[in-house]
Amino acid sequence: MKMKLNRFIGAVIIALIGLAGFSSCSEDFPGNVESDKYTDLKAIRIVNAGKSGTEVLEGKIDENKKTISFPRIDTLSDFSNLKFEVETSEGASIENAVYNIPYKSGDAEKEIIIKVLNAPRFKEYKALIRFKVPVYGADFTKPTVFDYSSNPIGNPTYIGWGGQLTRGSGFDGKYVLVVSRGATGIHLLPVEDLKANRLNPIKLNVTGVTGGTYTHNMGAQINGHSYVANLSTAASSPLKIYHWATPTSAPEVIANINVGSIVGAGARHGDNFSLDLDANGNGYAFFISAGVQVMRVKIENYNKVTETISFDTRTTYGQWSSYNHIAGTESYLVTGHDKPIAVLNNAGSVAYTMGVTSIPVHSGDPRIVNFNGQRYLLVVTIPRTANTAPDAVMRIYNITAGANVVDALTAFEQGDKKPVYEFSISAATNTAPGTQSGFYVVKDAAGKDQKLMVYGATTDAGFAIVEFPVNVATD
Repeated sequence: MKMKLNRFIGAVIIALIGLAGFSSCSEDFPGNVESDKYTDLKAIRIVNAGKSGTEVLEGKIDENKKTISFPRIDTLSDFSNLKFEVETSEGASIENAVYNIPYKSGDAEKEIIIKVLNAPRFKEYKALIRFKVPVYGADFTKPTVFDYSSNPIGNPTYIGWGGQLTRGSGFDGKYVLVVSRGATGIHLLPVEDLKANRLNPIKLNVTGVTGGTYTHNMGAQINGHSYVANLSTAASSPLKIYHWATPTSAPEVIANINVGSIVGAGARHGDNFSLDLDANGNGYAFFISAGVQVMRVKIENYNKVTETISFDTRTTYGQWSSYNHIAGTESYLVTGHDKPIAVLNNAGSVAYTMGVTSIPVHSGDPRIVNFNGQRYLLVVTIPRTANTAPDAVMRIYNITAGANVVDALTAFEQGDKKPVYEFSISAATNTAPGTQSGFYVVKDAAGKDQKLMVYGATTDAGFAIVEFPVNVATD
């Protein structure tokens, strides 16, 4: 009994100590400070803009977002002594009435923080200072989406992509090429029909399309010409490239390659197919094998193969990879489903490799897009496994800064690395994610860039086309 009493007394003492400790600690927390000192920003203006220093620019306040926007400011303004006037709650003022805003040629805008004080309270607003300079590039705030993907916001997923039967596709602004192993077969979808929510597939003539592990697996659409490659998985299996000059043409076998006769070639080709031809139909096709081997096929005048060789890369890029030409250069962007993007020449020599974490490492089929004076990087993420994020997202990054692509990627990786546009095609993981990107620049009657169209697709997820207008100054 005595032992139980001692235990009870001990428990009470511990509880009292804990309560005292809690009371002591609770006194350390700050309580709510009642104050009638408000920090509302009711109006703001820049009062010494322009070369003369007499222009007044009224700011537009978004109280919900705590942001301020101004009309574009003349670059001849005195940015070392930019003066602000405000109307605020009674007794409040801004922390600084004069700002030094560094401006250098090429800058389009700067952000500053405007702090409203009324002790003991304060409030911060993010102010955007836009410079009156020519605007370039596309307006990514005004996308028009033509969606045939598994994204629920658009049309249903295009039927040609079901059951992992479509691994390859192509886009040239006029047509979407669909290469399906299933009943839908190889066909074209006119882009103008897709824009009007019409599905009018044009079946391609497949007479003589035979051979290989699969007779057709990958495709490319260039300047109205359609190309399809089979899947070759053994040294004795021929690797073929077919060409259709028009939607009504019969197919031409422009390459029938005995893989075993190509020194250094791998044993599997056709899981990927990268093709770039100029306006005269001259360029290269690339097939990356399962290892480090790459087969390069030279094509002239759209339908004549004049050379087939194999070379090795330092990196094993794997099945879902690409080897895309950078227009106007002798360089290519190369990547796989789990490797960072690298800049190589047409024989595998590496000039630059991006950091693994700069953009999602599963960013596939990268392309350089030049539009209205700006340069962009277009990718579609490859939803291979949950470890590489179960999604297929088309992303666009601005990489304008830099004299060449290596300089541009270097400058990009030193910045915030944020995309200027994103569109989700699918949120599902895919074990065989043949993934493609594409773009087309619409020009006006004078030959100036007018619209930018981008394309993204991946197996079972369908595809989407997004169109952006040229960027135009509104003030």
